[in-house]
Amino acid sequence: MAEDYRIRPATLGDLDVLVRHRLGMFADMGVTVDDPIAPAFRAWLSDMMPSGTYRAWLVETEGNEVAAGGGITILPWPPVPRYPTGRLAFVYNVYTEPSHRRRGHARLIMHAIHTWCREAGIMSVALNASQDGRPLYESLGYHVAQSPMMFFGLDIDPKV
Repeated sequence: MAEDYRIRPATLGDLDVLVRHRLGMFADMGVTVDDPIAPAFRAWLSDMMPSGTYRAWLVETEGNEVAAGGGITILPWPPVPRYPTGRLAFVYNVYTEPSHRRRGHARLIMHAIHTWCREAGIMSVALNASQDGRPLYESLGYHVAQSPMMFFGLDIDPKV
């Protein structure tokens, strides 16, 4: 029997599931997560959600079981020719619980993110796609940038 699903904005009451989804996302990508990540992400969410910097959405069953989720961080971003608004939404933590996969939940989350961004006047959305997620994002119109962003992690206590 197919269940009915609904989407809703996440709240601070959803911290446990948001943290679980972030850890699950990394695990599915084969990334080992250090023990401090969960409490650090929980603390970060506690600061960023009330300020509106981080927004998330959850897909739930009619029995209130969370099936999937995803979120965005709103970043100040210099205006560029096609996107002059000065803000960028960066998508991450898109995750579907294993027993609910292949039912369109990630697509539903992305549509909710796009709708919210349009209503907020945010015209530029970026993300890093996993191998599994890339076909979905490409079907929504995302493409690999010609000048991909590069990252460098600074050690807190450099040995050099």
